[in-house]
Amino acid sequence: MKIALLVSLCLLALNIYAENHKHGTVKVDDKGMQLIWDDNSNMWVNIESFWIEYANTKGGLTWGKSSQYPEYSAVKEHDTLLIQLKEGNCLMEFFHERWRRANDVRRWDDKLNSYGGCPYVFD
Repeated sequence: MKIALLVSLCLLALNIYAENHKHGTVKVDDKGMQLIWDDNSNMWVNIESFWIEYANTKGGLTWGKSSQYPEYSAVKEHDTLLIQLKEGNCLMEFFHERWRRANDVRRWDDKLNSYGGCPYVFD
């Protein structure tokens, strides 16, 4: 009975640990900085580094960092752009014939849609 309880507690602890370290999970550290878990580096990183690393796995930011969207006719499916707004930056991905927040395509943590310029990209 004690062994079964101990095993259950260990499994529960592992499950909680795994949930807290899911790729793309956002947390706020003790200094108020927002970080995101990156499975590739197996550590918490800043959000823009996470976005750049994601873009690098696809060949880099297709359209770089800009405050302007590129000409629609020149954009291809899955192109990326780090849009720069006065409120902050947001990684955009061209998906199904329109620009979307990369988080809306990749479905990382929903908190990313509140980060930097992401709430304002469609204003």
